[in-house]
Amino acid sequence: MGHELRTNVAVIIPAYNEAGLIASTIKGIRKFTDADIIVVSDGSTDNTVNEARAAGALAIELPFNLGYGAALQTGFKYALRRGYEFAIQMDADGQHDPSSIKTLIDPVVNDEFDVAIGSRFSGGGGYRAPFVRRMGMYFFGFITSIITGRKITDPTSGFQALNKKVMEFYASEAYPVDYPDADVIIMLHRKGFRFKEVPVVMHNAAKRSMHGGVVKPVYYIFKMLLSIFVTLLRKE
Repeated sequence: MGHELRTNVAVIIPAYNEAGLIASTIKGIRKFTDADIIVVSDGSTDNTVNEARAAGALAIELPFNLGYGAALQTGFKYALRRGYEFAIQMDADGQHDPSSIKTLIDPVVNDEFDVAIGSRFSGGGGYRAPFVRRMGMYFFGFITSIITGRKITDPTSGFQALNKKVMEFYASEAYPVDYPDADVIIMLHRKGFRFKEVPVVMHNAAKRSMHGGVVKPVYYIFKMLLSIFVTLLRKE
């Protein structure tokens, strides 16, 4: 992808109180692409929006915290309205290395897949998740692999590239607005979208994960299992 101007590609970044990190994330992305950057502030109470705009991104402000999935969906809806054909979704905290953007977007732009899911594990990289989270990834990766019939190593990856058809699907009511992870991969499979994991570089997050603590992982597991169950019951 390089530095050529890609007016049909948007980088969508959901952000919640990422002041001090969002500017460096945007500057890092700028080293690898001139695609438009859309930051969706999910009710941030710090200086996230001003820092994002000062770094050259377009910033959308949600009035209060709606959740990671809702912020992402807002970005997809905005990108569709503005006529973007492709999107790259990334986290705001620098966990997703922008050097992998080309690896993600190229097979989607070339119509090899509808979605490329960045995996921190399939390439044998050095990423190390905390034990509890790692067990959760393995567990939901196993379930997703069984249901989809293909090996899924990183079901919680938020580093993805997708085309307009998938953006339209993500903009629908079917998209979960809290934790869009393994359940979304299963939805893609059931809807007949072409998807594949590709190796990417990820770093340990500078901030605490949304799955951190004791209560949040238990709640996440319950919600994800329920969402997968409902997804399997839903008519295609």
